[in-house]
Amino acid sequence: YGHCSLVLAHDRQEVKLTRNAAGRSSDDEVSPREKQQTNSKGSSNFCVKNIKQAEFGRREIEIAEQDMSALISLRKRAQGEKPLAGAKIVGCTHITAQTAVLIETLCALGAQCRWSACNIYSTQNEVAAALAEAGVAVFAWKGESEDDFWWCIDRCVNMDGWQANMILDDGGDLTHWVYKKYPNVFKKIRGIVEESVTGVHRLYQLSKAGKLCVPAMNVNDSVTKQKFDNLYCCRESILDGLKRTTDVMFGGKQVVVCGYGEVGKGCCAALKALGAIVNITEIDPICALQACMDGFRVVKLNEVIRQVDVVITCTGNKNVVTREHLDRMKNSCIVCNMGHSNTEIDVTSLRTPELTWERVRSQVDHVIWPDGKRVVLLAEGRLLNLSCSTVPTFVLSITATTQALALIELYNAPEGRYKQDVYLLPKKMDEYVASLHLPSFDAHLTELTDDQAKYLGLNKNGPFKPNYYR
Repeated sequence: YGHCSLVLAHDRQEVKLTRNAAGRSSDDEVSPREKQQTNSKGSSNFCVKNIKQAEFGRREIEIAEQDMSALISLRKRAQGEKPLAGAKIVGCTHITAQTAVLIETLCALGAQCRWSACNIYSTQNEVAAALAEAGVAVFAWKGESEDDFWWCIDRCVNMDGWQANMILDDGGDLTHWVYKKYPNVFKKIRGIVEESVTGVHRLYQLSKAGKLCVPAMNVNDSVTKQKFDNLYCCRESILDGLKRTTDVMFGGKQVVVCGYGEVGKGCCAALKALGAIVNITEIDPICALQACMDGFRVVKLNEVIRQVDVVITCTGNKNVVTREHLDRMKNSCIVCNMGHSNTEIDVTSLRTPELTWERVRSQVDHVIWPDGKRVVLLAEGRLLNLSCSTVPTFVLSITATTQALALIELYNAPEGRYKQDVYLLPKKMDEYVASLHLPSFDAHLTELTDDQAKYLGLNKNGPFKPNYYR
């Protein structure tokens, strides 16, 4: 849904998209920022592509709810208590049907929410419209410019008579904006919940410098995020994104995956299952040894860059694929990113006069060298799966439930429990999230006897793992 089809299915005839000087399609000439829109209640406290898409978006949200039973269960259990009453949450995440279920759960638990998108390509316009129609102050649309991106974040934070006291972030951009532009607001925040490698890294930097003046919860390193969202979600969505954009057959293809963390592991498992020949680059000897034991060859990117058909980054770092690498790639090499940020591939170095950019499909660019060589760049180096396809709803339910519990914990924690630092989600909470999702599989846990629990030194009801377990 919401994607522009540039190829007719019956004969694959290419349809060229008329574009104006700004690079937009003729359908997108009017920016949502220039439109005057109101929802059915007369409110204009939002900025979305088209509020008239709200009914379609509501159906998308209802479909997502069917596979997010654990989050809905949490909503029903806690709705009477309103554990987030008085919470004013400003959020910056991907705006999809799944995150809409999370946002509406937070509202049902008593919170007021204002929301923007953490990625300029991942917003589902119809879902944003449905949230706006329901009264959520949402500022996001698919295909924002960089200026639009920061404008939307600012609109969420800067509102007369409303001041955020909680932050839910994905990537750290919102946290960074509030810290830099609104220091007085930042000092009054009661807690930050962050779910990405990039955002967590930024929080630890602030903490190390002594500049983090509020407690923060590192959801990214919770077991339920690492083992499920990062691993299983990417194992399925990497192929969805690649197939939708390229139609490439992966059997026998030479692929290099940069990074063998949980995201890299998921990507490699999927590609190997299709018969691709997968190489790994790693800086960490432990992850490198895991890759070797899983049957992958660990290489330096320079060693294989001339031979590979596909390059996938998932490190959370910057300049992993440089202009030098891009210059040496073979014709028709596919380059994409599965990390949160768009810093892994040096896309800026490709915007030079000697190279020609040709948009061939939505989110697919051919970058053409003077000798005619083409590199296929997906989503301009941004997050592939959420920019070019969708992700499994059930896995996002696990992450969303974890985020909701982290917000409840930080907001309701007695003074002194959390200092001005970055914390991991308590294992008891991790295990609770997992237990909420087990009924979907009709799974039945074995219970320890008193004697067994005493032998292991555990409480029969958990936690079953120490806090340092990841």
